[in-house]
Amino acid sequence: MNEQYEKSLTKLELDKVLAMLSDHAASQAAKDRCLAVRPSTDADEIRHLLDETSAACACITVKGSPSFGGLYDVGASLDRADRGGCLSPEELLRIAAVLKSARQTKAYSEGEGRSAQEPGVLDVYFQQITTNKYLEERIFTSILSKDEIADAASSELASIRRRIRQQSAKIRESLQKIITSPSYAKILQEPIVTIRSDRFVVPVKAECKSQLPGLVHDVSSSGSTYFIEPMSAVNGNNELRELFMAERKEIERILAELSAEAAGHREQIKLDYDVLLDLECIFARARLSFAMRAICPEVRTDGQLNLIRARHPLITGKTVVPISVRLGSDFDTLIITGPNTGGKTVTLKTIGLLTLMAECGLHIPADDGSAVNVYEQVFADIGDEQSIEQSLSTFSSHTKNIVEILKVCDKDSLVLFDELCAGTDPAEGAALAISIIEFCRKCGAGVAATTHYAELKLYAMRTSGVMNASCEFNVETLQPTYRLLIGVPGKSNAFAISKRLGIDEAILEQARSLVSQNDVNFEDVLTQLNQQRQEMEKAKEEAERLRRETEKQKEKSDEYYAQIKQEKEKAAQHKQAVQLAEAKAQAEKLEGQQLSMIELW
Repeated sequence: MNEQYEKSLTKLELDKVLAMLSDHAASQAAKDRCLAVRPSTDADEIRHLLDETSAACACITVKGSPSFGGLYDVGASLDRADRGGCLSPEELLRIAAVLKSARQTKAYSEGEGRSAQEPGVLDVYFQQITTNKYLEERIFTSILSKDEIADAASSELASIRRRIRQQSAKIRESLQKIITSPSYAKILQEPIVTIRSDRFVVPVKAECKSQLPGLVHDVSSSGSTYFIEPMSAVNGNNELRELFMAERKEIERILAELSAEAAGHREQIKLDYDVLLDLECIFARARLSFAMRAICPEVRTDGQLNLIRARHPLITGKTVVPISVRLGSDFDTLIITGPNTGGKTVTLKTIGLLTLMAECGLHIPADDGSAVNVYEQVFADIGDEQSIEQSLSTFSSHTKNIVEILKVCDKDSLVLFDELCAGTDPAEGAALAISIIEFCRKCGAGVAATTHYAELKLYAMRTSGVMNASCEFNVETLQPTYRLLIGVPGKSNAFAISKRLGIDEAILEQARSLVSQNDVNFEDVLTQLNQQRQEMEKAKEEAERLRRETEKQKEKSDEYYAQIKQEKEKAAQHKQAVQLAEAKAQAEKLEGQQLSMIELW
């Protein structure tokens, strides 16, 4: 990809979303991979990535999220072991941690929470995982930490350490007699037994060192204390040293044996690691989806983009206002106007960022039914580009970026311009902006641009395939609502905003008198259109409210009449049952009378 594309990824803040993604990964390797994600331009690959994310979301919903703790890249260690190298305890513990993670993930995939409805797109990963509980437990049983080998690692090691304890106790006992002896009390710095170079010694005052026959193993930093091994302890210490050497030799043998066992399963462990890393990144995407309340968008390749109630993922809480925006169906160019701080730039960034997120396999914060188009490149000229170092004005810096964008944009590009050609003569800037947009359209690119130029609003009204949009402004509160309105050109409302911020009315009156009558009429028409639209929306909302109330009343009436009908039917059935019972009783009575008469005859 070219430099302008990479700059655009930064301007649209994809790196910040990827940082959020990495926060949902546990291992450092997965975090690094999340940060290195780049958008794909292959529609089938994007759909597959999104399907994986959706499948992971389904798994989490059914049985919670798997744990990928203890996932380390052990490939280099396994390769060294395969060449006959002896691995350190820490390296072996990391291999065991990978084996444990593989076993837990395999159990997760086969757990009771698995349902018939669970998507199978992740099965290709789960099925590749092979567990090796024997080697896992062998390592964890043998190695307690990176600095400690367990007695249980081998019977020989346990035996050696038992003898070490016995020999140490024997030496301590003999030295204890020296430090408690009155004859040595004056020459000892302290009445203690300590260790230097794996040998038991006693601390002797420097001036008295000749009074205790033995071997000097160390001297204190001040030079006042000599650590002497009494001659009576030399043989015992020699035996102890031999035991320590035997212990180290046995530990080396154990580590070599475990290393060889791990090397024997090198390829499978490396495959397990790769698969687990893939799965951790997939589940990180799923966890981010839940955190953003995101959905899986439809992926299109026909140039159509449709975002329904989309939210910028970096604006959190109640401050974010959903926007609905489309591009590529009946128009391929969107001209967005409206007041400053009204949400125009956020709209551009939302369009670009959500497109890039989907191309990375990430769900997007929008409502169901949203669709993104696959673009080969997304270009964005957004933000203050003034360069003091290069002596470039804001206009010159933006123009320099635009020149580079125009060199490479084509039919598979999405181009986003913020305040296109602002910062120069308005008439020339507007003309240049229209020409730049036309150039992009002839290339076949999708375009969205923000502007304050009235000429661009007229251009959108007169040009097929170009649509006006505006960020709504409440004329009563003089505050932006941040709602995007497709098909409605916006008004900058500079005078209204200036009045709210405290500009003197006399200054505003003079400013109004300096605006040409045609511009005033045009802006007044826009104001009237917006007011009429708002009134129509209110009327529509009121009509919708009345419709819902009418439906509720109808439902209540239907329930009432159904209840009456049911009661009538019950009454009729009861009456019929009573009549049948009476008829039956009458028949039985007549039958009894007939029998009585027969008996009399």
